[in-house]
Amino acid sequence: MNSLLERARDFLLPSRKKFAEDPFGYSLSAWHKWGLLREASGFPVDLEAFPDSEELKSPVLWLTHAHAISEAAQVVIRSEPRFSAMPDVFKGVCDSQYCAVGLMLVGYSLEVCLKAMLIIQKGVPAYSQDEKAHSHHRLEELAEFVPGLSDKDKAILRTLTHFVTWAGRYPDPGGGREAKVAEIFSQSEGFQICARDLFDLATRVMGHAKTVIG
Repeated sequence: MNSLLERARDFLLPSRKKFAEDPFGYSLSAWHKWGLLREASGFPVDLEAFPDSEELKSPVLWLTHAHAISEAAQVVIRSEPRFSAMPDVFKGVCDSQYCAVGLMLVGYSLEVCLKAMLIIQKGVPAYSQDEKAHSHHRLEELAEFVPGLSDKDKAILRTLTHFVTWAGRYPDPGGGREAKVAEIFSQSEGFQICARDLFDLATRVMGHAKTVIG
């Protein structure tokens, strides 16, 4: 093993102990870990300096972040909390909102993965120049380059966008936009969207990264 990696082994390994000691620092150290791996591979990196915009647009960081959010989404959706602090009559309310949080994470994982693919396709300089055009959460627009998306797939992405922008975070879209609540139900019922449809699409979209990288 590279001697630098050997010396930095403890720093590179996952550690909830380090998270407990410094939750913010540990959670923001992904770039430093990636920089260390680059340094060990012969690409000089100033690990004492804060990363610049170009360094933070490394597709590796974006793809690993997308995977991290996807893992978090799976943990949320697969678990069924007891909501023991809530009165029984409110547990169903809270569980619906809990699942909305899970869908928000699914949407964020797709957003980050799609933007990672755009960075790979365009290159960092071109993506940075055109960054404002992608600074949004509209998944259907971000996924325009993904081949073979059906009308139902696009409806899923449109609906999931609501959970990223508000439904996973607040019970109210705000700003007099209450009609967005009805949009979710109309899309879901109109296209008969079930959980399997949603997760099959998420798998296909994130799996397209292999084609883009190849």
